[in-house]
Amino acid sequence: MGKLIHSTAVIDPGADLAASVRVGAHAVIGPQVSIGEDTEIGPGAQVGGYTRLGEGNRIFPHACVGFEPQDLKYGGSETWLEIGDRNVFREFVTIHRGTEEGGALTTIGSDNLFMAYSHVAHDCHIGSRTIFSNAGTLAGHVEVQDDATVGAFSAVHQFCRVGRYAYIGGYSVITRDALPWVKTVGQKPLCYGVNTIGLQRKGFDAPTIERLKSAMRILLRSRLNTSQAVSQLREEFGGDEDIDFLIDFIESSNRGVITAIPGRRGGRGGGS
Repeated sequence: MGKLIHSTAVIDPGADLAASVRVGAHAVIGPQVSIGEDTEIGPGAQVGGYTRLGEGNRIFPHACVGFEPQDLKYGGSETWLEIGDRNVFREFVTIHRGTEEGGALTTIGSDNLFMAYSHVAHDCHIGSRTIFSNAGTLAGHVEVQDDATVGAFSAVHQFCRVGRYAYIGGYSVITRDALPWVKTVGQKPLCYGVNTIGLQRKGFDAPTIERLKSAMRILLRSRLNTSQAVSQLREEFGGDEDIDFLIDFIESSNRGVITAIPGRRGGRGGGS
């Protein structure tokens, strides 16, 4: 293992590193850190706190993973960050552990890409195969579901959710839940329909995409209120796995969902 660790790296004796872990120059790894096989810690990167990393992850130079949350209420208790496999954390990415009040745990799935300067705050839960563009930022307690994209310089308010396969455009400010499969864009965010190209790239077939488009027309453009739209979705598409997921996403929302569309900012379009 010694051949894989640069002589200037600082690794606490309490850290648990698999035999094939590679550690670059001046990297720092703390005592409660566990790192799985074939993971690479780049030069100047730091991994601290109670942090578990799976296999095949890459942490690029000067990323900072697993340190205490930026929460004034945090008092130093044992909280955790758990990361799956094959994630990429580019330069200057910051990922923070949880808080006792928020469940004491931040989680990240597998096969995610966090581009430079993106940030995941305390008690967030990230699925798998997501993409965070440069400086994409999450406040605390945010959930980002599988296959979602958070655009460059976008911010997601605490306790919000980003649905699976959602696309958040660059420079957006998300203060309510962003619908799955939908392109949501703007500082006063609007829905720009189903993310057709993204779904095609993910292997969705044409009939499925058309069903999602039909469901979104009912939800966003029918001028029914949200409860009425959900009832119609259930009547027309009940039993469809994707539409059932959409209905559950809406009905389980604590902050309301973003349903505003271009040309219709007011009325029901502002939220749930």
